[in-house]
Amino acid sequence: MSYTVGAYLAERFAQIGLKHHFAVAGDYNLVLLDQLLKNRECEQVYCSNELNCGFSAEGYARANGAAAAVVTFSVGALSALNAIGGAYAENLPVILVSGAPNSNDHGSGHILHHTIGTTDYGYQLRIAKELTCAAVSITSAEDAPEKIDYVIRTALREKKPAYIEIACNVSGQPCRAPGPISAVVAEAPSDADTLQAAVKAVAEFIEKKEKPVILIGSKLRAAGAEEAAIRLADALGCSVATMGAAKSFFPEDHPGYIGTFWGSASSPKVNDVFNWADGVLALACIFNDYSTEGWTEWPKGANVVNADKEVTKVADLAFDSIHLRDLLDGVAKQFAGKTKKDATMVEYRRIGGGVAENTMEAPAKGGKLTREHIQRTLQSIVTSETTIFGETGDSWFNVARTKLPRGARVEYEMQWGHIGWSVPAMFGYAVATPERRNILMVGDGSFQLTAQEVGQMVRRKLPVIIFLINNAGYTIEVEIHDGPYNNIKNWDYAAVVEGFNAEDGKGKGLRATTIGELDEAVETALAHKDGPVLIECVIPRDDCTSELISWGRHVATANARPPAH
Repeated sequence: MSYTVGAYLAERFAQIGLKHHFAVAGDYNLVLLDQLLKNRECEQVYCSNELNCGFSAEGYARANGAAAAVVTFSVGALSALNAIGGAYAENLPVILVSGAPNSNDHGSGHILHHTIGTTDYGYQLRIAKELTCAAVSITSAEDAPEKIDYVIRTALREKKPAYIEIACNVSGQPCRAPGPISAVVAEAPSDADTLQAAVKAVAEFIEKKEKPVILIGSKLRAAGAEEAAIRLADALGCSVATMGAAKSFFPEDHPGYIGTFWGSASSPKVNDVFNWADGVLALACIFNDYSTEGWTEWPKGANVVNADKEVTKVADLAFDSIHLRDLLDGVAKQFAGKTKKDATMVEYRRIGGGVAENTMEAPAKGGKLTREHIQRTLQSIVTSETTIFGETGDSWFNVARTKLPRGARVEYEMQWGHIGWSVPAMFGYAVATPERRNILMVGDGSFQLTAQEVGQMVRRKLPVIIFLINNAGYTIEVEIHDGPYNNIKNWDYAAVVEGFNAEDGKGKGLRATTIGELDEAVETALAHKDGPVLIECVIPRDDCTSELISWGRHVATANARPPAH
């Protein structure tokens, strides 16, 4: 079989497990899109704009392990790079491919369309290098295979996005055939001596502690260490909490799981346990101003082991070139068969942790809809095959309150925090996993940024359930710093879906202002399989979680610190 540059790229996509790639057409990438279409193992999925295309690929990578987005030069790629920045922050290997000007135009002095009007077309590559782990420009077919392989290899190894720019007249040019994919995806093993030393140091740290706890961070998935963390927890028997952004990265039905550690937004009794503990094993954690609640709850110092994807730090020692899963398994073996380090679990139960809260009687069907009933409704429909996307804002805290059966997943974008991310990301995730019960929790303000991708859910008949919280503005910003800029133009959100349906769509738009209306809408959504169901949930502006209020106050305080002198 003969290969072109585009066919080579398509084959590599299929070989690394991509069954889909996302695209927005533009004249610089049309030949490339034609070449990609010839590979039947990797379907082309279309998006409404390039920002959404990038976020759709980001969501796909959460489900599939990697993803690709294909856009045109400058006017397309610069929009997509926003989402690529998010993929970098969230440790997701998304490969952004941009069509580019004809190779003959480089150095010609020509001013081209879709550029900023200069004769230097290299600005996009320079920007991409700041937002990716690898970025290349392909202007000849001869060196295309090695550049493509380099980018894919680096993205998969680093769990970060990467960038490929292909001149429009090169995509269809012949090139060498791809070699075995094993050369691209092969993973270097942990350095044996470093691993042995790191296991010894972490095990000695734990041995000296009477009351250790484990804290699970959001980079655990990127480190490939979720199962290893369970084995370590089994061996130690201590309490385990997840950070806010890591919800579902550790099974909530595990006997050692106690909830979310997030300052004043923590699950009941979790803060008490962490304050009582004498040692913290922080596994793949990101400590930023959001996750530490404005730096007010930041585990650090000599009593904290930071075992990250890239490096493990114990006191004044640091170990790199090892896989986190190997470290955790090594430490677990050190404690196999020994007396459990379960003091924090004993304390958790002693102070009343894990005791079921009193359940209130179900409110009257005709009562006004509240945030509490939306959360209660969400809880009632979560199964082991459910994935919930929680948009930036109060959705974080509502979803955090939800108890998950094993197999259920939660997805946040808490490091990048781009409002509107969840709509296209949910689309991409649902393309990868249409068999799951995919649920989106999004506010009205966030929805207005990226609503177009609901149209693509309609197009592909994806049965996504969308809880759209209409509370008249940017509630998260209200709690951090209020002003007239937090108000938005109201939409008839349920009717928006009808607009997306046009002549052939099967999506449903419903509106709930009472408890009974929401219950009926959810019954309809669960039965509908031919497209998305958007339920516009109308609640008062000030009806939000206590966690958001407290968290917002701490973040606002951190933002307002005066300049240091």
